[in-house]
Amino acid sequence: METRSAEDIEAATEKLVQDLKAVVRDGEELLRAGARDLTERSVAARERLSSALDGAKATQRRLQEGAVSQARAADRMIRDYPYQALGVAAGLGLLIGILAGRR
Repeated sequence: METRSAEDIEAATEKLVQDLKAVVRDGEELLRAGARDLTERSVAARERLSSALDGAKATQRRLQEGAVSQARAADRMIRDYPYQALGVAAGLGLLIGILAGRR
């Protein structure tokens, strides 16, 4: 199984949050635009879309809260153990440098 770095996970989470925001924004615009011409089928579709948007908003809030809490936890860990964090960063930099030098 592939392991992902914290930066990769953070970037993927941020992209997901941005995508969810765009979906919610576009869906709300669609709902406003479609409010004029409502047949029975379109009313049902509008209700399903509204429900999906509510779910997307909730997911976006949870992801954003999770990302913020993870960032705070990482910040707290680095502040509590600055020398160990510096050592880990230096070790990873050295390892990456050695691996890049082999190619």
